[in-house]
Amino acid sequence: VLAPILMSVELLKELNPSAENAEILNTLQISAVRGADQVKQVLSFARGVTGDRVSVAVAHLMRDLVKVMRDTFPKSIAIHLDSVPDLWSVTGDPTQLHQVFLNLCVNARDAMPHGGRLQLSLANVVLDETFAALNPDAQIGPYIMVKVVDSGSGIPPALRDKVFEPFFTTKEIGKGTGLGLSTTMAIVKSHGGFINLYSEVGKGTKFKVYLPANTSTAVSEEVAVAQTGLPRGQGELVLVVDDEDGVRDIAERTLTRYGYRVLLASNGAEAVAVYALQQAEVAVVLTDMAMPIMDGPALIIALKAINPAVRIIGSSGLASNGGIARAIGAGVSHFVPKPYTARALLTTLRAAITGEAQG
Repeated sequence: VLAPILMSVELLKELNPSAENAEILNTLQISAVRGADQVKQVLSFARGVTGDRVSVAVAHLMRDLVKVMRDTFPKSIAIHLDSVPDLWSVTGDPTQLHQVFLNLCVNARDAMPHGGRLQLSLANVVLDETFAALNPDAQIGPYIMVKVVDSGSGIPPALRDKVFEPFFTTKEIGKGTGLGLSTTMAIVKSHGGFINLYSEVGKGTKFKVYLPANTSTAVSEEVAVAQTGLPRGQGELVLVVDDEDGVRDIAERTLTRYGYRVLLASNGAEAVAVYALQQAEVAVVLTDMAMPIMDGPALIIALKAINPAVRIIGSSGLASNGGIARAIGAGVSHFVPKPYTARALLTTLRAAITGEAQG
């Protein structure tokens, strides 16, 4: 439908070269091209995403993308890229993966109209049973994780569950189709991966993209060995406070499996009541920082009023510029970012119990 319109515009430009006609035809051409791009996005989302599958070096892909962004993004946005030296490869379509990372970076740019910091991080991760239980789309095994973090305006809680819906956008009419993140999600899922989103209003937004990694059997065995010997408890009692049923359930199963006893609370007010009754036995309190009724910082203040020596571990999805700052501000010296692996949880818990400084 749009092809003859675009071809006709080119022909009319030659037949009617006047300045007035050129301006009208330019507007027509720009609108037709924009319409064609939107149709491509709709078709890409509606048909599903297939594409070629080759070995992709994501580190090279991201370095090329960063060069382009530094030339085209506003100079008020500082762009930083960190990558482990031996990042694993993935199997996928390089053009589609480029689109995924570009979409996320453009969204980050739009969230920082007055400038800010865009931090890109690439890492090898091995997801364990604990992580897979907390993330239904995850499988146990090796992944590469691409983290896109901005210092922008953040996403309100009411909108976080909607940002991946097709045609949902907070931009003005004509400024966005609402297909960027839905197409991004479709591409990532077609590659066997998944995306986690964390955001706080006024603090920024973090996207974590997980893609299955290509690794040798030897590397997998090495990882399996490295994941054994996690620190075990000696029957210490841990109070776990989180408003998400799934998080409480898997934390309880993990801690019980590794030698701890567990108490559970779904919010800060409930936790205060539980702790007041059993404070003599509770060795550590593990609390989420964002909860209804009474949030983490308020709970920490209440617990310290009961027992100034209480050991507390804070936990939050936005570790870099939200949760940690709030936890430290409330006097907490140990922190574990969500979603956490069993290793991260158990290592932090052991450090809190023994009084070691967190690394």
